[in-house]
Amino acid sequence: MNIHEHQAKEILREFGAPVSNGIVILSLSDIKNQIQRLKSKEFVVKAQIHAGGRGKAGGVKLVKNIADLEDEAKKMMGKTLITHQTGPQGKQVKRIYIEEASDISKEFYLSCLVDRESSKIAFISSTEGGMDIEKIAIENPEKIITTKIDLNDEGPNNLQIEKVISMFNFSKSQKEVASKLIKSLYRILVEKDASLIEINPLIITKTNQIICLDAKMTFDDNAVFRRPEILKLRDLNEEEPAEIEASKYDLAYIKLNGSIGCMVNGAGLAMATMDIIKLYGKEPANFLDVGGGANKEKVIAAFKLILADKNVKGILINIFGGIMRCDVLAQGVVEAARQINLSVPLVVRLAGTNFKEGKEILDKSNLKILSAVDLNDAAKKIVEAIN
Repeated sequence: MNIHEHQAKEILREFGAPVSNGIVILSLSDIKNQIQRLKSKEFVVKAQIHAGGRGKAGGVKLVKNIADLEDEAKKMMGKTLITHQTGPQGKQVKRIYIEEASDISKEFYLSCLVDRESSKIAFISSTEGGMDIEKIAIENPEKIITTKIDLNDEGPNNLQIEKVISMFNFSKSQKEVASKLIKSLYRILVEKDASLIEINPLIITKTNQIICLDAKMTFDDNAVFRRPEILKLRDLNEEEPAEIEASKYDLAYIKLNGSIGCMVNGAGLAMATMDIIKLYGKEPANFLDVGGGANKEKVIAAFKLILADKNVKGILINIFGGIMRCDVLAQGVVEAARQINLSVPLVVRLAGTNFKEGKEILDKSNLKILSAVDLNDAAKKIVEAIN
């Protein structure tokens, strides 16, 4: 689960991290009442969307006075920002963050995340602040330091902290602030079940202050049930409506831009299914894992989700029955197809528990369902069908 920059900064402030003063604007009429809380003469107006690259898309503006601030806010509120992370459809700006401007002397990159490969917490630091870390890793990998820390009650020790900030050349007083910041990031990650905290850029001002100028936080969906204070920060306006609907049925669904809808049980099998669709020259319209214990109602909901996407020209169902019985899947597919009046080609590959019973249900349904003997056959048939 993602949250907005202003929400991430509130959490940072709560844990003692240095952030600029700012106000959140949900309506343009809020500006006059709230701007008095800020003390600077210059301000930064920031669009709040769940996507990077806002600055390049016109979503971050430095303004010199209140009149310019109000003008920029009017232009930004309601604007659709298109960045490299939003896709061509972009995201509409429905809230704005206005903060006191900072005189920047230097910019750095700092992040803290769960490293699943090592089961440790990793800090990534770089002198190349303000840039995408992926780009730095490709073009200047020597400018990145990764420090991995075992999960413990004390957090990072002094030697580990020294390694994290070693390339920043901080003064003694700056090192003390940075040490507290790193400990704060570690605590947030552990205590709030975050999976990623990214400060980009972390800056030094011309008065030698350290400030988290931008902040991104991502939280573990599987743990958010025990963090109600984090769950209330969820902004449904920033999420794909189909993915919101999927979450109601505990379906793992991610919308993509292709034409072949996929319904699979198991994340690994879903990835393999999408790969083989691409191998045959088409693109998947979604990632959809119904899980091992799906019932008929869940399958129906999944089927409706796929068909709600107007880009879907055909559907490939790939089920390996274990806990998930193939006959239950088949019953759900038949009922959903009849409810929706299926009008696109459908290919089904069943294997495992009760696959014979499932195939029989599909064969007797009198629906135009193509059976496949294996995944390769299934991908070939659905691509031929939509062509």
